[in-house]
Amino acid sequence: MAKLVFGMNQSLDGYVDHQEFAPGPALFRHFIEQVRGLTGSVYGRRMYEVMRYWDEDHPEWTPEERDFAAAWRCQPKWVVSRSLKSVGPNATLVEDDFEAVIRGLKAQLVGEIDVSGPDLARSLTDLGFIDEYRLYLHPVVLGRGKPFFAGPRPPLRLVTSDLIGEDVIRLTYVPT
Repeated sequence: MAKLVFGMNQSLDGYVDHQEFAPGPALFRHFIEQVRGLTGSVYGRRMYEVMRYWDEDHPEWTPEERDFAAAWRCQPKWVVSRSLKSVGPNATLVEDDFEAVIRGLKAQLVGEIDVSGPDLARSLTDLGFIDEYRLYLHPVVLGRGKPFFAGPRPPLRLVTSDLIGEDVIRLTYVPT
């Protein structure tokens, strides 16, 4: 059975915003390895549109960015959206009955499936589908934005904490 994991970079005050802060070199290498090990990813529309950046090579990329793009491109993706009409390579559009699709992925696949996007994570949390939450805390305060938890925080138990690089702490929680 696959495990659904919701993890994102987060400010100290609980907000996620990819434009306000980016991973440093150590955390970026961590994400490359994490993506390489995934069974696949489930995206909400907004996060998928952000991640589509990795579909095409850019001449200014570093070797690490090329490694991330290669890992991201080869993993299967499921995109939950009622408004998109098509998705890119190696992606499947999930327009209807996403609950049945996600339940099927969990039952049929083995390994980790990444969940991307706070709104999608909220829906999957409400259904009891998220098996693990990974908060990558950065030493910044935004004061506004999209919160990591788009709804009431479920009861959680801390299972690990790790320092990644010089200043990011990954907190790993499971539902109680």
